[in-house]
Amino acid sequence: MITSSTEFREVRLERMSRQFGNYNALKDISLTVNRGEFISLLGPSGCGKSTALNCLAGLLPLSSGSLWLDDRRIDVLRPEERGFGMVFQNYALFPHMNVRRNVGFGLQMKNVPQSEMDARVDDALDVVRLRSQELKLPGQLSGGQQQRVAIARAVAVSPPIVLMDEPLSNLDAKLRLEMRAEIRRIHRAIGSATIYVTHDQDEALSLSDRIVVMREGEVRQIGTPHELYARPAHIDVAEFMGFRNALAGTVKRKYGLEVEVECDTGGTLRAMAVNAVEGGRAVVAIRPADLRPSLDGKISAAVTSLEYRGEAYFGTAQGAVNQELFFRTEDPIAVGETIKLDAPSLRSLAYRGTEEWKP
Repeated sequence: MITSSTEFREVRLERMSRQFGNYNALKDISLTVNRGEFISLLGPSGCGKSTALNCLAGLLPLSSGSLWLDDRRIDVLRPEERGFGMVFQNYALFPHMNVRRNVGFGLQMKNVPQSEMDARVDDALDVVRLRSQELKLPGQLSGGQQQRVAIARAVAVSPPIVLMDEPLSNLDAKLRLEMRAEIRRIHRAIGSATIYVTHDQDEALSLSDRIVVMREGEVRQIGTPHELYARPAHIDVAEFMGFRNALAGTVKRKYGLEVEVECDTGGTLRAMAVNAVEGGRAVVAIRPADLRPSLDGKISAAVTSLEYRGEAYFGTAQGAVNQELFFRTEDPIAVGETIKLDAPSLRSLAYRGTEEWKP
Protein backbone atom coordinates (compact mmCIF):
# COMPACT_ATOMS: atom_id res chain seq x y z
CA MET A 1 0.00 0.00 0.00
CA ILE A 2 1.39 3.40 -1.03
CA THR A 3 1.65 5.86 1.85
CA SER A 4 3.61 9.00 2.62
CA SER A 5 7.17 8.03 3.54
CA THR A 6 7.56 10.92 5.98
CA GLU A 7 5.66 11.20 9.24
CA PHE A 8 5.23 14.94 9.12
CA ARG A 9 2.72 17.36 10.62
CA GLU A 10 2.91 20.33 8.28
CA VAL A 11 4.69 22.14 5.50
CA ARG A 12 5.18 25.87 6.01
CA LEU A 13 5.81 28.60 3.49
CA GLU A 14 7.19 31.58 5.38
CA ARG A 15 7.22 34.88 3.46
CA MET A 16 8.23 33.10 0.26
CA SER A 17 9.19 35.54 -2.52
CA ARG A 18 10.56 35.15 -6.01
CA GLN A 19 11.87 37.89 -8.27
CA PHE A 20 12.83 37.83 -11.94
CA GLY A 21 14.97 40.93 -12.29
CA ASN A 22 12.77 43.82 -11.18
CA TYR A 23 9.58 41.76 -11.49
CA ASN A 24 8.10 40.34 -8.27
CA ALA A 25 6.44 37.10 -9.30
CA LEU A 26 5.75 36.12 -5.67
CA LYS A 27 5.38 38.54 -2.77
CA ASP A 28 5.68 37.29 0.81
CA ILE A 29 3.60 34.12 0.43
CA SER A 30 2.88 32.49 3.80
CA LEU A 31 0.88 29.27 4.09
CA THR A 32 0.73 26.21 6.34
CA VAL A 33 -0.31 22.91 4.73
CA ASN A 34 -1.25 20.11 7.11
CA ARG A 35 -0.65 16.43 6.50
CA GLY A 36 -3.54 14.96 4.51
CA GLU A 37 -4.79 18.33 3.23
CA PHE A 38 -5.65 19.04 -0.39
CA ILE A 39 -4.75 22.66 -1.16
CA SER A 40 -5.47 24.37 -4.48
CA LEU A 41 -3.63 27.45 -5.71
CA LEU A 42 -6.24 29.24 -7.81
CA GLY A 43 -5.91 32.29 -10.00
CA PRO A 44 -5.61 33.62 -13.55
CA SER A 45 -2.57 33.17 -15.78
CA GLY A 46 0.40 35.14 -14.50
CA CYS A 47 -0.78 35.31 -10.87
CA GLY A 48 2.24 33.33 -9.59
CA LYS A 49 0.67 29.99 -8.76
CA SER A 50 2.98 27.86 -10.95
CA THR A 51 5.97 29.89 -9.77
CA ALA A 52 5.00 29.06 -6.19
CA LEU A 53 4.78 25.36 -7.04
CA ASN A 54 8.18 25.39 -8.77
CA CYS A 55 9.70 27.10 -5.74
CA LEU A 56 8.26 24.38 -3.52
CA ALA A 57 9.63 21.69 -5.81
CA GLY A 58 13.07 23.29 -5.82
CA LEU A 59 12.98 23.98 -9.57
CA LEU A 60 13.28 27.71 -8.78
CA PRO A 61 15.29 29.18 -5.89
CA LEU A 62 13.63 31.60 -3.49
CA SER A 63 14.60 35.26 -3.60
CA SER A 64 13.67 35.52 0.09
CA GLY A 65 11.72 33.62 2.72
CA SER A 66 11.94 29.95 3.67
CA LEU A 67 10.24 26.55 3.38
CA TRP A 68 9.90 24.11 6.27
CA LEU A 69 8.87 20.47 6.65
CA ASP A 70 8.02 20.54 10.35
CA ASP A 71 11.29 21.78 11.93
CA ARG A 72 13.46 20.96 8.94
CA ARG A 73 14.30 23.78 6.53
CA ILE A 74 13.98 22.44 2.97
CA ASP A 75 14.46 25.42 0.64
CA VAL A 76 18.22 24.87 1.03
CA LEU A 77 17.88 21.31 -0.34
CA ARG A 78 18.12 20.16 -3.95
CA PRO A 79 14.84 19.05 -5.62
CA GLU A 80 15.67 15.34 -5.30
CA GLU A 81 16.49 15.77 -1.60
CA ARG A 82 13.06 17.16 -0.78
CA GLY A 83 11.35 13.92 -1.73
CA PHE A 84 8.26 15.55 -3.25
CA GLY A 85 6.23 14.01 -6.06
CA MET A 86 5.55 16.22 -9.09
CA VAL A 87 2.83 15.85 -11.73
CA PHE A 88 3.36 18.10 -14.73
CA GLN A 89 0.81 19.59 -17.11
CA ASN A 90 2.27 17.72 -20.11
CA TYR A 91 2.73 14.39 -18.22
CA ALA A 92 6.53 14.32 -18.97
CA LEU A 93 6.54 10.55 -19.58
CA PHE A 94 9.43 8.82 -21.32
CA PRO A 95 7.98 7.67 -24.68
CA HIS A 96 10.46 4.78 -25.09
CA MET A 97 9.70 3.31 -21.65
CA ASN A 98 6.66 1.20 -20.89
CA VAL A 99 4.27 2.14 -18.11
CA ARG A 100 6.02 0.05 -15.51
CA ARG A 101 9.45 1.53 -16.21
CA ASN A 102 8.04 5.07 -16.21
CA VAL A 103 6.43 4.56 -12.81
CA GLY A 104 9.63 3.06 -11.38
CA PHE A 105 11.98 5.70 -12.76
CA GLY A 106 12.12 7.83 -9.59
CA LEU A 107 12.72 4.76 -7.44
CA GLN A 108 15.51 3.64 -9.78
CA MET A 109 17.18 7.06 -9.44
CA LYS A 110 17.05 6.61 -5.65
CA ASN A 111 18.74 3.19 -5.99
CA VAL A 112 15.83 1.41 -4.31
CA PRO A 113 16.46 -2.37 -4.26
CA GLN A 114 14.75 -4.21 -7.12
CA SER A 115 12.41 -6.27 -4.94
CA GLU A 116 11.21 -3.19 -3.07
CA MET A 117 10.92 -1.22 -6.30
CA ASP A 118 8.77 -3.94 -7.88
CA ALA A 119 6.43 -3.96 -4.88
CA ARG A 120 6.10 -0.17 -4.81
CA VAL A 121 5.47 0.03 -8.56
CA ASP A 122 2.78 -2.64 -8.19
CA ASP A 123 1.17 -0.65 -5.39
CA ALA A 124 1.29 2.60 -7.38
CA LEU A 125 -0.24 0.94 -10.44
CA ASP A 126 -2.98 -0.55 -8.26
CA VAL A 127 -3.72 2.88 -6.77
CA VAL A 128 -4.25 4.39 -10.24
CA ARG A 129 -5.90 1.21 -11.60
CA LEU A 130 -3.44 0.62 -14.41
CA ARG A 131 -1.87 -2.75 -13.55
CA SER A 132 -3.31 -4.26 -16.75
CA GLN A 133 -1.59 -1.58 -18.87
CA GLU A 134 1.89 -1.89 -17.34
CA LEU A 135 3.66 -3.16 -20.49
CA LYS A 136 2.24 -0.55 -22.87
CA LEU A 137 4.13 2.50 -24.08
CA PRO A 138 2.71 5.95 -23.27
CA GLY A 139 1.76 6.49 -26.92
CA GLN A 140 -0.59 3.49 -26.70
CA LEU A 141 -2.58 5.04 -23.85
CA SER A 142 -5.37 7.59 -23.73
CA GLY A 143 -4.75 11.05 -22.29
CA GLY A 144 -6.43 10.10 -19.03
CA GLN A 145 -4.35 6.93 -18.73
CA GLN A 146 -1.14 8.87 -19.39
CA GLN A 147 -2.05 11.29 -16.63
CA ARG A 148 -2.63 8.40 -14.25
CA VAL A 149 0.82 7.03 -15.13
CA ALA A 150 2.30 10.43 -14.25
CA ILE A 151 0.43 10.37 -10.92
CA ALA A 152 1.59 6.80 -10.22
CA ARG A 153 5.20 7.84 -10.83
CA ALA A 154 4.76 10.75 -8.40
CA VAL A 155 3.24 8.65 -5.59
CA ALA A 156 5.54 5.63 -6.04
CA VAL A 157 8.34 7.45 -4.20
CA SER A 158 6.02 7.80 -1.16
CA PRO A 159 6.28 11.59 -1.02
CA PRO A 160 5.18 13.75 1.90
CA ILE A 161 3.71 16.16 -0.65
CA VAL A 162 2.41 15.68 -4.19
CA LEU A 163 2.66 18.82 -6.35
CA MET A 164 0.32 19.03 -9.35
CA ASP A 165 0.62 21.76 -12.00
CA GLU A 166 -2.69 22.02 -13.91
CA PRO A 167 -2.67 18.26 -14.59
CA LEU A 168 -6.09 18.16 -16.28
CA SER A 169 -5.75 21.07 -18.70
CA ASN A 170 -4.91 18.83 -21.69
CA LEU A 171 -7.91 16.53 -21.23
CA ASP A 172 -11.38 16.85 -22.71
CA ALA A 173 -14.33 17.80 -20.52
CA LYS A 174 -15.49 14.24 -19.82
CA LEU A 175 -12.01 13.04 -18.88
CA ARG A 176 -11.46 16.07 -16.66
CA LEU A 177 -14.54 15.17 -14.63
CA GLU A 178 -13.44 11.53 -14.35
CA MET A 179 -9.90 12.47 -13.37
CA ARG A 180 -11.08 14.87 -10.66
CA ALA A 181 -12.66 11.96 -8.84
CA GLU A 182 -9.56 9.83 -9.43
CA ILE A 183 -7.20 12.49 -8.08
CA ARG A 184 -9.27 12.96 -4.93
CA ARG A 185 -9.47 9.19 -4.41
CA ILE A 186 -5.71 8.79 -4.87
CA HIS A 187 -5.03 11.68 -2.50
CA ARG A 188 -7.09 10.03 0.22
CA ALA A 189 -5.48 6.63 -0.42
CA ILE A 190 -1.87 7.74 0.02
CA GLY A 191 -2.36 10.11 2.98
CA SER A 192 0.14 12.78 1.90
CA ALA A 193 -0.59 16.45 1.32
CA THR A 194 -1.44 17.64 -2.19
CA ILE A 195 -0.81 21.14 -3.55
CA TYR A 196 -2.68 21.59 -6.81
CA VAL A 197 -2.38 24.47 -9.28
CA THR A 198 -5.42 25.38 -11.38
CA HIS A 199 -7.16 28.31 -13.03
CA ASP A 200 -10.48 26.43 -13.00
CA GLN A 201 -12.71 27.38 -10.06
CA ASP A 202 -14.87 24.26 -10.49
CA GLU A 203 -11.80 22.04 -10.13
CA ALA A 204 -10.69 23.90 -7.04
CA LEU A 205 -14.14 23.79 -5.45
CA SER A 206 -14.65 20.07 -6.07
CA LEU A 207 -11.18 18.87 -5.03
CA SER A 208 -9.94 21.11 -2.24
CA ASP A 209 -10.02 21.19 1.52
CA ARG A 210 -8.82 24.80 1.25
CA ILE A 211 -8.28 27.16 -1.67
CA VAL A 212 -5.59 29.84 -1.94
CA VAL A 213 -6.68 32.56 -4.37
CA MET A 214 -3.76 34.44 -5.88
CA ARG A 215 -3.45 37.63 -7.87
CA GLU A 216 -0.31 39.37 -9.16
CA GLY A 217 1.96 37.29 -6.95
CA GLU A 218 -0.01 37.83 -3.74
CA VAL A 219 -2.41 35.74 -1.69
CA ARG A 220 -5.81 37.43 -1.74
CA GLN A 221 -7.79 34.92 0.32
CA ILE A 222 -7.46 31.47 1.89
CA GLY A 223 -10.55 29.52 2.83
CA THR A 224 -12.69 26.43 2.40
CA PRO A 225 -14.54 26.02 -0.89
CA HIS A 226 -17.80 27.03 0.83
CA GLU A 227 -16.25 30.16 2.36
CA LEU A 228 -14.80 31.31 -0.93
CA TYR A 229 -17.90 30.52 -2.95
CA ALA A 230 -20.37 32.11 -0.55
CA ARG A 231 -18.41 35.12 0.68
CA PRO A 232 -15.29 36.21 -1.20
CA ALA A 233 -13.37 38.73 0.90
CA HIS A 234 -12.31 40.96 -1.98
CA ILE A 235 -13.93 42.05 -5.19
CA ASP A 236 -11.25 40.46 -7.37
CA VAL A 237 -11.73 37.16 -5.53
CA ALA A 238 -15.47 37.47 -6.17
CA GLU A 239 -14.73 37.90 -9.86
CA PHE A 240 -12.71 34.71 -9.95
CA MET A 241 -15.39 32.81 -8.03
CA GLY A 242 -17.99 33.55 -10.70
CA PHE A 243 -19.48 36.93 -9.74
CA ARG A 244 -19.34 38.30 -13.29
CA ASN A 245 -21.71 41.22 -12.71
CA ALA A 246 -20.21 44.29 -11.03
CA LEU A 247 -22.58 47.22 -10.60
CA ALA A 248 -20.99 50.36 -9.19
CA GLY A 249 -23.08 52.75 -7.13
CA THR A 250 -23.54 54.59 -3.87
CA VAL A 251 -24.68 53.10 -0.57
CA LYS A 252 -27.85 54.92 0.56
CA ARG A 253 -28.86 53.08 3.70
CA LYS A 254 -28.15 50.00 5.79
CA TYR A 255 -30.56 47.30 6.99
CA GLY A 256 -28.76 45.07 9.46
CA LEU A 257 -26.33 42.98 7.41
CA GLU A 258 -27.69 44.39 4.14
CA VAL A 259 -27.13 47.66 2.33
CA GLU A 260 -29.14 49.41 -0.36
CA VAL A 261 -27.03 50.62 -3.29
CA GLU A 262 -28.21 53.16 -5.82
CA CYS A 263 -26.57 51.86 -9.00
CA ASP A 264 -25.01 54.03 -11.68
CA THR A 265 -27.05 52.02 -14.18
CA GLY A 266 -30.23 53.36 -12.53
CA GLY A 267 -32.34 51.60 -9.93
CA THR A 268 -31.38 50.26 -6.53
CA LEU A 269 -30.25 46.86 -5.33
CA ARG A 270 -30.01 45.36 -1.87
CA ALA A 271 -26.99 43.21 -1.08
CA MET A 272 -25.12 41.62 1.78
CA ALA A 273 -22.43 44.02 2.97
CA VAL A 274 -18.94 42.50 2.84
CA ASN A 275 -17.23 45.75 3.68
CA ALA A 276 -19.46 48.46 2.16
CA VAL A 277 -20.37 51.33 4.48
CA GLU A 278 -23.34 53.66 4.47
CA GLY A 279 -22.89 56.75 2.32
CA GLY A 280 -19.81 55.53 0.42
CA ARG A 281 -19.18 54.17 -3.03
CA ALA A 282 -19.65 50.45 -3.50
CA VAL A 283 -19.78 47.68 -6.09
CA VAL A 284 -22.54 45.06 -6.02
CA ALA A 285 -21.31 41.66 -7.25
CA ILE A 286 -23.84 39.15 -8.62
CA ARG A 287 -23.45 35.78 -10.32
CA PRO A 288 -25.15 35.42 -13.74
CA ALA A 289 -27.36 32.61 -12.40
CA ASP A 290 -28.74 34.97 -9.74
CA LEU A 291 -29.55 37.94 -11.99
CA ARG A 292 -32.98 37.23 -13.50
CA PRO A 293 -35.69 39.05 -15.46
CA SER A 294 -38.46 40.29 -13.19
CA LEU A 295 -41.58 42.39 -13.71
CA ASP A 296 -40.53 44.65 -10.85
CA GLY A 297 -36.78 44.41 -11.56
CA LYS A 298 -34.68 47.43 -10.63
CA ILE A 299 -32.18 47.45 -13.52
CA SER A 300 -33.27 48.07 -17.13
CA ALA A 301 -31.13 46.61 -19.93
CA ALA A 302 -31.36 45.63 -23.60
CA VAL A 303 -30.65 41.99 -24.44
CA THR A 304 -27.60 41.65 -26.70
CA SER A 305 -27.22 37.85 -26.84
CA LEU A 306 -28.87 34.68 -25.57
CA GLU A 307 -27.72 31.07 -25.60
CA TYR A 308 -29.47 27.89 -24.54
CA ARG A 309 -27.61 25.64 -22.10
CA GLY A 310 -30.06 22.85 -21.54
CA GLU A 311 -31.83 23.72 -18.33
CA ALA A 312 -31.94 27.46 -18.94
CA TYR A 313 -30.90 30.36 -21.16
CA PHE A 314 -27.94 32.55 -20.30
CA GLY A 315 -27.63 35.96 -21.88
CA THR A 316 -25.91 39.31 -21.90
CA ALA A 317 -27.61 42.69 -21.80
CA GLN A 318 -26.51 46.31 -22.10
CA GLY A 319 -27.48 48.60 -19.27
CA ALA A 320 -27.01 52.33 -18.79
CA VAL A 321 -23.46 53.76 -18.76
CA ASN A 322 -22.46 50.88 -21.10
CA GLN A 323 -22.79 48.36 -18.28
CA GLU A 324 -22.61 44.79 -19.57
CA LEU A 325 -24.80 42.42 -17.56
CA PHE A 326 -24.91 38.64 -17.47
CA PHE A 327 -28.22 36.99 -16.59
CA ARG A 328 -30.21 33.75 -16.56
CA THR A 329 -33.75 33.09 -17.71
CA GLU A 330 -35.96 30.04 -18.13
CA ASP A 331 -37.74 31.59 -21.12
CA PRO A 332 -36.31 32.73 -24.49
CA ILE A 333 -36.04 36.50 -24.96
CA ALA A 334 -35.53 38.25 -28.28
CA VAL A 335 -32.24 40.06 -28.85
CA GLY A 336 -32.90 43.79 -28.64
CA GLU A 337 -35.75 43.46 -26.15
CA THR A 338 -35.53 45.65 -23.04
CA ILE A 339 -35.91 43.73 -19.79
CA LYS A 340 -35.83 44.50 -16.08
CA LEU A 341 -33.36 42.54 -13.96
CA ASP A 342 -33.17 41.85 -10.26
CA ALA A 343 -31.27 39.59 -7.86
CA PRO A 344 -32.04 38.34 -4.33
CA SER A 345 -30.17 40.31 -1.68
CA LEU A 346 -28.91 37.13 0.01
CA ARG A 347 -27.15 36.16 -3.24
CA SER A 348 -25.60 39.59 -3.89
CA LEU A 349 -22.51 41.05 -2.24
CA ALA A 350 -21.56 44.70 -1.73
CA TYR A 351 -17.90 45.79 -1.61
CA ARG A 352 -16.61 49.18 -0.59
CA GLY A 353 -14.92 51.28 -3.31
CA THR A 354 -15.27 51.84 -7.03
CA GLU A 355 -12.96 49.11 -8.25
CA GLU A 356 -14.44 47.22 -11.20
CA TRP A 357 -13.30 44.45 -13.49
CA LYS A 358 -13.78 43.15 -17.01
CA PRO A 359 -14.95 39.52 -17.13
